Amino acid sequence: MAEIVSITVSEVTENVAISVYTDASGGFLKRVIVNQDNVATTLGGVIDSTKEYFIDGIIDIGTTQITVPATGMTLKGYSFDISGLTSSANNYTMFISASTGGDGNGSGNLLGLDYFIEVTGTNSKVYELYDDTGFNAFEFVRINYINCTSLGDIFNYRQGLENGTGRFGGSPSLTLHGLWRGGYRIATSIVRSLSDTTTEPLFKEGTAFQMNSRFLSDINCDLGTLQPLLNFSPANFPNPSTLQLKGVELTRDGVYDSEDANLTPNISASDLSCEWKGNNGLFNTYVGGISDLSAEVLTSIALTDTAYTLNGSFVNTDLQHFDSPSDGKLRHLGNTPRDFGVLFNFILEGTANEEYLISLIKDSGGSETVVNTQLRRIANQAGGRDVAYFNSKFRVTLNQNDFVYWKVTNKTGVGDCTLELDSDWSIEER
Repeated sequence: MAEIVSITVSEVTENVAISVYTDASGGFLKRVIVNQDNVATTLGGVIDSTKEYFIDGIIDIGTTQITVPATGMTLKGYSFDISGLTSSANNYTMFISASTGGDGNGSGNLLGLDYFIEVTGTNSKVYELYDDTGFNAFEFVRINYINCTSLGDIFNYRQGLENGTGRFGGSPSLTLHGLWRGGYRIATSIVRSLSDTTTEPLFKEGTAFQMNSRFLSDINCDLGTLQPLLNFSPANFPNPSTLQLKGVELTRDGVYDSEDANLTPNISASDLSCEWKGNNGLFNTYVGGISDLSAEVLTSIALTDTAYTLNGSFVNTDLQHFDSPSDGKLRHLGNTPRDFGVLFNFILEGTANEEYLISLIKDSGGSETVVNTQLRRIANQAGGRDVAYFNSKFRVTLNQNDFVYWKVTNKTGVGDCTLELDSDWSIEER
């Protein structure tokens, strides 16, 4: 029978009355205390999703498995120094689902706070969980994984969240399977002293894995000798800029080497799905690119004061989230960022004393707008080339699939022109 216990907390300046709902023995009504003596019947029994399961100390769980019901489970401890679940059993999984989901017997939310987990047996792992509906959460705060053989497999959860978690020792690889609608965030987390023989990535692409929102991390990580950080591929992230590694501190055996091809073997910072910023020991994403004139091509001018596409053969380098659908055109493939700076340095040969206008054109689905213009008169140089120099820096807003290119107008005549070698232009995010 429930009782209300009144507690008075005395302070220097005031008294505060607190009412706490307890059972007849003084325990919290919504809490199940888990200890070494009762672990088989509490965590190993039918989980009551209306209760919080509290880990009272460090408990050797042995071969007892925790079946997370479709209605979910909440697990807490004192701290990751005082509360923990351990097992050295072989071929063992600590958290499981009753089914592979979709039938009311898969798993719901798994929420954890302030404890550690140590699963060290051969072929053992921490999780094999199947979201019953595809709309549940896998979320932890201040959880440490110690010497774990594997963190295991998570299937079709809506979202994952880790805040202040740690991975220390072992091979704590976590495999994500199926469709994740809401993303995964691992923040303020640290990884140290991992196995030097494992080749399993810290985060691993599983069967039919697709992340419809973002995977975001600022992890502070020292990898083992042979271990990748992640083996995700661009196909796992159908939306641009949703694999977000920001402020990552990454070493291998204590050494920074952003050119280590095994850090992210199947994906790179320049891929459309990536937004990597402010990282140390890992490449960053620089959205934009450079276009250099590689061959001169005459631009014919038939009419005065009429714009013509500025001809030339261009070589593009370091295009990130951009491509070039044709010579002289750069197209924005992403949806963020949208604001860019354009820098150009052109040498235009034309008819002496005639004025030429250079214009950057933005094409948005066939609708063209003039972004920037610059007018110059061709110098009449005795014994030399008749040229004008164009250079400037300005900004442009580009949405997905907008592209930009250059036009030229002879404002005072019909003299043809040629863009000369050593001309170049670039676009970069602001």
